[in-house]
Amino acid sequence: MKVLLINGSPRQNGNTAIALAEVAKQLTQEGIESEIVWIGNKPIRGCIACGQCKVKGTGRCVFDDDICNKISEKFEGSNALIVGSPVYYGQPNGALLSIIQRAFYSNGANISGKPAASIAVCRRGGATAVFESLNMPFQMMNMPIVTSQYWNIVYGRTEGEAAMDTEGLQTMRTLARNMAWILKSTNGKKAPGRPDEEAWEAMHFIR
Repeated sequence: MKVLLINGSPRQNGNTAIALAEVAKQLTQEGIESEIVWIGNKPIRGCIACGQCKVKGTGRCVFDDDICNKISEKFEGSNALIVGSPVYYGQPNGALLSIIQRAFYSNGANISGKPAASIAVCRRGGATAVFESLNMPFQMMNMPIVTSQYWNIVYGRTEGEAAMDTEGLQTMRTLARNMAWILKSTNGKKAPGRPDEEAWEAMHFIR
């Protein structure tokens, strides 16, 4: 069983990386494989709502000049997802949001229903807003959200400071143990015994 962890910071070895590494380390101790993928610091397109991913039905965004498709390709081979982001003006990193929106829309079939969690890393405030924002897509994709002993928040400003947040790192380890427990309980498959899903019935408020 494998958990895909996405480092949504433009800094590859910053405080978000420290938080995710703590999760990965604990997952290993629990016998769960993990892979941390960094989104990089190159420009990443936002979704332009062209709908071509649905028209072509390839499970890929039509824009193939950034890392989005390389990340979404990993959905199928992963049993769970954890996304980490720094806090920028009380919001997740915009590049990370672009990836999530494009990847979930174009290749949602390969991530829907799998356990997920988000992590916010901040200097002082805005972390709960980021935490809730990152959880929103999971709730639209029938993805059980894995919790911890506290909200998944780690504090640190300059590179490396997150390593001093002992409670934050403990929260990361608890998150990993809970994720491992859920995966082992379901044998890494979408939760067994789930109710049948109704066909989506889209409704606009203005008809």
